[in-house]
Amino acid sequence: YYKMERVFKSPIAEPMASEKLTDAILKFVRKLAVEKDQVKRGVKEVVKTIRRKKARNGLVVICGDISPVDVISHVPVFCEENDVPYIYVPSREALGVACRTKRPTSCAILIPGAEFKYLEKYQQLVEKVKKVNPYVKC
Repeated sequence: YYKMERVFKSPIAEPMASEKLTDAILKFVRKLAVEKDQVKRGVKEVVKTIRRKKARNGLVVICGDISPVDVISHVPVFCEENDVPYIYVPSREALGVACRTKRPTSCAILIPGAEFKYLEKYQQLVEKVKKVNPYVKC
């Protein structure tokens, strides 16, 4: 996924996930996209999920190649206010493919459900994101 060509990187796209972390995140998103209500995609869905407090232990994945940047500039601030960890990945096309859609996706949120099969892997991923992202205090 990381090898997809990056033409543009947003000036606010920090912290950007490393190549290894990006691959791990996108593979995990692809695995969860099959499950019902585990992945919400798009700015409206992500903000709505955070606002309704359904994302207490969620993880937000934001694309670093969004233009204009105003489309997603409020999402990291909103995540910080609500103690939801977030990370940037390089490509919206790769995130769209990982979400199993035909369209590029600007952001997505991973929400572990009640009967979550991959809890241990998910917690490891969130811990890696927290190490990379100094702005997350949760």
